[in-house]
Amino acid sequence: MHKRKDSSPDPIIRLCSQSESRASILRQAGINFIQSPVDYDEEQIVANSPKNFVYQATVGKYEAALKTFDYREMPLLVSDTVVTSQGKILRKAKSLEEARTILMTQSGNITSIVTCMIYKSEKLEIIDISSTDYIFEPFDETDLEAYLASGEWQGKAGGCMVEGFCKPYIREVKGYESCAMGLSVEVLQAFI
Repeated sequence: MHKRKDSSPDPIIRLCSQSESRASILRQAGINFIQSPVDYDEEQIVANSPKNFVYQATVGKYEAALKTFDYREMPLLVSDTVVTSQGKILRKAKSLEEARTILMTQSGNITSIVTCMIYKSEKLEIIDISSTDYIFEPFDETDLEAYLASGEWQGKAGGCMVEGFCKPYIREVKGYESCAMGLSVEVLQAFI
């Protein structure tokens, strides 16, 4: 356990997410946490912008977490991410054809990953919306078809992870990689 200068232990955070990427980000940052996913149906959201969508999704998860857990006992951390390109919100694909369409929307274009986070403890509440932009080279068709056949796109917003299939096609990045992976840990660390 990490110690503060006053030698009291760092607080343990309750990460209200099943995301392995978010858990990995916290581990790499040396933040103590336990993982306690909550259920929230994002399909009910009606939003006119990616930021509005991701905010509504995060607030929905946060409200679900508050019904189950007490932030006074352990700080709560809730986060959601949305991928957008060419003015479209790119959700999790439900079929191989939809995954292909979503990935081709990003090929050779700017893709923005927008992450909203809510942290709540007895003394502090943080609501943050951050964005990271990736400028992608056009995807190679053979690589794309192999990736689609692998099924690795399933369950991923925008059909891919920037640390996976998309990585060799990144021409430029503007923002934090942690934001693109699902949790703006640099923002969180500045406050806790």
